[in-house]
Amino acid sequence: MLNVSFKASFIRKVNALPEALREEAIEKIELLKNTKNHALLKVHKLHGQLAGSFSFSVNYKIRIVFEYVSKDEVALLAIGDHDIYS
Repeated sequence: MLNVSFKASFIRKVNALPEALREEAIEKIELLKNTKNHALLKVHKLHGQLAGSFSFSVNYKIRIVFEYVSKDEVALLAIGDHDIYS
């Protein structure tokens, strides 16, 4: 199981989401904790300016960007549509 930490800016963005989307994001974050679910979440490595970071899908439009702090811990950095990659 992975431990999950959050940047303050990530928490602000999640709290600003509509309730249904916020609940969906929290559900997907819970799935992220078990590495067996990473294929289901479509976890993938990012390139370019975000090289070293990873992303997964909350739904068709919304993504979460994260990075590994250690083998057993990830830090959630950003949530949003594809504009978060810019």
